Amino acid sequence: MAKSTQPIIIKKVKKAGHAHHGGAWKIAYADFVTAMMAFFLLMWLISMTTQEQKEGLAEYFAPAALSPTNSGAGGVLMGTALDKSGNRASVPRDVARGTTGQDDKARPTSGGGASEREVSRRPANVQANYSAIASIRQALQNMPEIAELSRNIVIEQTKEGLNVSLVDDNGRSMFPDGSVQPYERTRLVLEAIAPTLRRMPNQLSVSGHTAAARPGAVQAVESWGLTAGRALAVREILSGAGLPNDRFTSVVGRSDTEPLFLDNPYIPPNRRVTITLLNAEPPLPPGSFP
Repeated sequence: MAKSTQPIIIKKVKKAGHAHHGGAWKIAYADFVTAMMAFFLLMWLISMTTQEQKEGLAEYFAPAALSPTNSGAGGVLMGTALDKSGNRASVPRDVARGTTGQDDKARPTSGGGASEREVSRRPANVQANYSAIASIRQALQNMPEIAELSRNIVIEQTKEGLNVSLVDDNGRSMFPDGSVQPYERTRLVLEAIAPTLRRMPNQLSVSGHTAAARPGAVQAVESWGLTAGRALAVREILSGAGLPNDRFTSVVGRSDTEPLFLDNPYIPPNRRVTITLLNAEPPLPPGSFP
């Protein structure tokens, strides 16, 4: 047999190494993880802060000259009130009565112009009120045993100052029915906020309020004496917690004359005791008259 003369071809494939990609992807991945951590941390902080604290922070970083209003009554908070869903924003009583919520005209000076000192004092009062709101909320959060009463604490800015109200809610009252002495949980709330009130320079007024009797119903206790007695009891607790007596300017009972909900004066949240941190009056310039 003749030998084949066809040549034998052998192919050798050389394996080359992959090109080096560098570490740029690692840097991009680290930036992505950092951004995600910052995002979730921001979400957690937002969920842990109260609405008043958020608004206080926003006011702190906002220039005072760009403030949309000149008074606490028309400020960022716009007042807070209670309803079945809990603590939420509501229209202030000044607005509900048909007023604009703006401050009254500045006192005239001897030259006929507005007092510049009075106008410049307003942002300071507003900023101090925001600090008080944050401090009061923090004091309540630091006491888990009264955390459930957060729905019963209503904080509202008005032209007169900052109102801190202990409000009856459906199913939870701050005072026993017909009694001027509060529940122990109410006493704990007052003792918790007393250090914050003591640090603030504002004068205080305390007023008691009750809900109106429905038509045809007979009140077991005279409402004027009841609301005055509850206001006095709150003042005594605050005084016992360290507030000097000269910090109080008035302690009064309002009966049912100033409902929290003007459209429904019969519901339980109209029963409340309000502690007002009064705005400081600006000094009158020389030669002016009140």
